[in-house]
Amino acid sequence: MAESTTSTTPADAGSTPNGNGKRKSVLLIIALIFISIAVLYALYYFLYAQYHAETDDAYVNGNLVYVNSQVNGTVVALGADDTQSVKRGQPLITLEGADSHVAVASSEAKLAETVRQIRQQYRSTDEATAVVSQRQTELDRANDDLKRRLQLSGTDAITAEDVAHAKAAVATAKDALTVAQKQLASSQAAVEGTTLHAHPSVLQARADFVQAYIADQRNVIPAPIDGYIARRSIQVGQRVAPGNNLMAIVPLNALWVDANLKENQLRNVRIGQPAEVTADLYGSHMTYHGKVAGISAGTGSAFSLLPPQNAVGNWIKIVQRVPVRIALDPAELAKYPLRVGMSTTVDIDTHERSGSVLTSLSLSNTPLGTDVYAQQLKDAESKADQIIAHEAGGTP
Repeated sequence: MAESTTSTTPADAGSTPNGNGKRKSVLLIIALIFISIAVLYALYYFLYAQYHAETDDAYVNGNLVYVNSQVNGTVVALGADDTQSVKRGQPLITLEGADSHVAVASSEAKLAETVRQIRQQYRSTDEATAVVSQRQTELDRANDDLKRRLQLSGTDAITAEDVAHAKAAVATAKDALTVAQKQLASSQAAVEGTTLHAHPSVLQARADFVQAYIADQRNVIPAPIDGYIARRSIQVGQRVAPGNNLMAIVPLNALWVDANLKENQLRNVRIGQPAEVTADLYGSHMTYHGKVAGISAGTGSAFSLLPPQNAVGNWIKIVQRVPVRIALDPAELAKYPLRVGMSTTVDIDTHERSGSVLTSLSLSNTPLGTDVYAQQLKDAESKADQIIAHEAGGTP
């Protein structure tokens, strides 16, 4: 037993240095790997990461323009359906309009009648003016007759009765002139200081016609902007009321990306910084070039339907995200169209940090208004003016 133990001990003792050497080599290699990783990460951070804010929590967003009716009515025709493109002013929904047609005809007749009545008042004023002139001439004639008779008074050429008759004729002419002047004043009071086109009665009848005409025009609901139909909820035969959303239009030429960055990523983000966006739809085959257009005034959770209540005993800190709007290049959007809600990845280059974090860029490609409804008013006023001009003839 003793000899066996003595023979194995030298072998074990000889193998120990080799095992320690291999272990040291492995540990050294592992240490070098970690050091290399640390150096590479440091280089990555100082040369790239600190100048970029990246996130894949980013989605395409855009305006959702709702179409609704301004009058009550029953749908009799639809001019577009979901996924179809429409142009500004294109008829989308047509409502039954028998009642509004009758109202337009009634208001048109009332406007024409009012113009004729005011036109007659102007003519009555002219007639009253002529009557005043006639009565003035009769008074002048009576005064001349009275003067001649007074010159012959006391002679046999004229009697006292003739003089009395001449005085009575002057008094009668004066009274007739006074009556004519009062009638002229009464007639002038209705039209004085105005013209037929600017007369209050004509303006009121004109406003009633314009209102009825616009109400009739609103039976055809136009597209307020160019875009694509989405979320159509209306059917032929359905009764609609003002304020109900019937469909929506999405202008795909004016999309942007909302990149939800973490709080600690916003430190160096500024308005106007360039950004690159890749969409899952095209992958790495297409990179959109945009700019930081604005930074939200609050985190996503702060504007949620049920904001979190952090003043509780079991509060746990969670890193919040703030939406950052990225404006996209319209030319790139036209060539490679996107859809609202699509997932994207955003990389913001933060080298230039002199910009503001409060103001926002003007998105000139975003439609912020429409004038299709203003055209209805212009058409109504033009039609009313035509009616007035036709009924007025040569009256100013």
